[in-house]
Amino acid sequence: MATNVSFAGPSAGSIVSPASQKMTLQSNYLNFHSGGENWAQQYLPELYAQEVERYGNRSVSSFLRMVGAEMPMASDQVIWSEQGRLHLAYTGEVNPVTGAIDAIVGIDSGATEAHAIRKGATVVAVVNSVVFKAFVTAGIETATNTLTIKPYGAENVDDLAGIATTDNQAIKFFVYGSEFNKGTDSMTNSVEPVFKSFTNKPMIIKDHFEISGSDTAQIGWVEVSGESGQAGYLWYMKAEGDTRVRFEDYLEMTMIEAEKSHANAVADVPDGSEGLLSAIASRGMVATNQFDAATPAADKLAEFDLLLKELDKQGSIEENMLFLDRDANLYIDDLLAGLNPHVTGGVNYGVFENSSDMALNLGFTGFRRGSYDFYKTDWKYLNDASTRGHVGGLKGLLVPAGTSSVYDQQLGKNVRRPFLHVRYRASEMDDRRMKSWITGSVGGATASGVDKMEIHYLSERCLVTQAANNFIKFSS
Repeated sequence: MATNVSFAGPSAGSIVSPASQKMTLQSNYLNFHSGGENWAQQYLPELYAQEVERYGNRSVSSFLRMVGAEMPMASDQVIWSEQGRLHLAYTGEVNPVTGAIDAIVGIDSGATEAHAIRKGATVVAVVNSVVFKAFVTAGIETATNTLTIKPYGAENVDDLAGIATTDNQAIKFFVYGSEFNKGTDSMTNSVEPVFKSFTNKPMIIKDHFEISGSDTAQIGWVEVSGESGQAGYLWYMKAEGDTRVRFEDYLEMTMIEAEKSHANAVADVPDGSEGLLSAIASRGMVATNQFDAATPAADKLAEFDLLLKELDKQGSIEENMLFLDRDANLYIDDLLAGLNPHVTGGVNYGVFENSSDMALNLGFTGFRRGSYDFYKTDWKYLNDASTRGHVGGLKGLLVPAGTSSVYDQQLGKNVRRPFLHVRYRASEMDDRRMKSWITGSVGGATASGVDKMEIHYLSERCLVTQAANNFIKFSS
C-alpha cells in the first residue's frame, strides 16, 4: 500500500550524505573552516594547541646591549666635549715661486679655516709627490688665512726637483718642530686647543595596547607563547606580549635610526635626536661598496687594508667589532678562507684546526690584521625582512671596543664609559627608562569606568656617540 506521508523538521535531514563505501569524500567530510555550522557536529577535531614559531625569535634588539651601556640623567640635554688633534696639519694651495700658501683646509673639518702655524715653525710638505722640509717665514702673526714657507733644500719651492714653476699647486703639510737663530726672541703667539663640544637631547617614545573587558575573560583554543615568556590560553596575553617586545625593539632601533629635525621643519614634526647612523654620517667614516661581491678575490685583501689605513688616521683603537649583514659576513669568510695556504682541490683545510678528515668550519668570528683585532657577527637587524633587511642601504657597522673618560655630574667625578651609550631621563620622582602602566577598569586597574584595559609604554632616551671618527658605516 502506498503512502503519501512526509516529514519536515530538524530531524529530517542529515549532516552527511551516505556513501556505498567507507571512504572520505567531499560530501561526508566535515570542514571546520567552511563555516560556523560545522561546529554543531559532535566530533572533536585534532587541534594543535601551540603556535608554530615560524620566524624563531622575532626580536631584533641586542646591538646596544653588546656594545654600550645605559645611564640615567636628570637633564633635558646631554653635552660632552672631545679632544681635537694634538699636532697641526693642513692642506692648501702653494705658490711655487713665493712659497705663499692659501686656501688652507683642516684635515678633519674639510673646510677652509684659520691656521695656527707660527713663524719659526718647521714643516714637512708634499707637492706633486715631492716630499721636502721647509721653514715658515710668515705665519699666524701675519695672517690667519695664509702663511709663507721656504724650503731648506732650495731657494724656492719651484727650484726643487720635480716641481715646476706653474700656477698654485696642491700642498699637504704638518709641523714637526721649530728653529731659531742665536739671540732671537721667543716664539710669538700660542696655540690654543679648539674646544669641540657635542650635544644631543632625549626623545620620548610611546606605544599603547588595549583590549575590552569581555575579551580578557575569553579563553581560546591556541596556547600562546612569546618572547616575553607569556603563556596560556588567553589571546590578549600574546597581543600584549608582542606589543611589549615590539616596543623594546623600537627603543634600540630608534637609537640607531633617529634623526634631528630640519631647521625649517613644520610644527607637527618633533625635534628628533641624533641616532648612531646620523652621528657616523656627520662625524665618522662612511665606506661605500666595501663588500662588493664583484670584487676580484685578488683585490679583496688590499681593499680591506684600506680600512686599516683609515683607522690609522683616527684613534688607532686596537679592538673593533663588525656588525654585518649576511652578504658582508660571507664576504669576509671567503676572504679569510682564501688566505689559507693549505689548499687541496680548491677547498681550504687547516684553518682554525680544520682538516680534510673533518667538517669545514669557515665561519670566522675573529681575526687580526696588522695591529688591529676584529670580531664580527651577524646583525639580525640588517637581515630581518621586516626591518633593515627590507629596505637595504646598510651593509654593517664597525664599532670600536673602547671607552672614554668623561665627567659625570651625578657622581661628581670622571668615569670611563663606552664610546656608545644610552642616556635616559630619571630622577627621584620618576624613572623613564622603560615605563608601563595600566588604565581602565579591567586587570586590577580602576582608573576609569571604561570596560577595557589599556597598557601604556613610555621611554625618554637618547644615544651618546663619542669619538664617532672611529666608527665606520658600510653603505651599499
